[in-house]
Amino acid sequence: MPSASSLTDRLRRLAPEAIAFGIIGAGNTALYLAITWVLLPIGAVKASIVGTLITTTLAYLANRYWTYRHHTRTAMRREYTMFFGFNLVGMVIQSGTIAVGKYGFGLTEEHDALLFMSVTVLGIGIATIFRFWAYRTFVFLKPPVDGHEGAITEMDATAGLAELSAADHPGSAARLDLHPELDPRPSS
Repeated sequence: MPSASSLTDRLRRLAPEAIAFGIIGAGNTALYLAITWVLLPIGAVKASIVGTLITTTLAYLANRYWTYRHHTRTAMRREYTMFFGFNLVGMVIQSGTIAVGKYGFGLTEEHDALLFMSVTVLGIGIATIFRFWAYRTFVFLKPPVDGHEGAITEMDATAGLAELSAADHPGSAARLDLHPELDPRPSS
């Protein structure tokens, strides 16, 4: 069983990634629900599939260029294929919960639209946990360790996220550390 401090450290390292993933997920979920609601008249399962296909591409781009921007880059074709494949599994999870509602519990689109949306949210929750695990394990590979990650893991999650963001901008404090002659702090 892992110790409390190692679990805390692991959660601290995971927090910035989980926060970005959550923000992207929340936006895509809102879009997905809107698409599903508008297309509900064509059938709940079909509407779920269309919503998933549209939001998958948007989620891939946002995760690749924000959530996992510091991870090792592989060919976009490889990443998108795996991303799409894991999203198909997520779609099966989501659509499966809707199918259980429709065919297992006898819900109808005409009379049970709000119940369908509730079942959809349950499916999204289960699929989200699966997708987060799959993306970080198989799609977006871990970045190489260059020594900088150790300093970030010692900070709290918000400071770590800010540090990662600052490193992307020229003239940031992280950039100044690379050029001691530009550093305004007194040298020791």
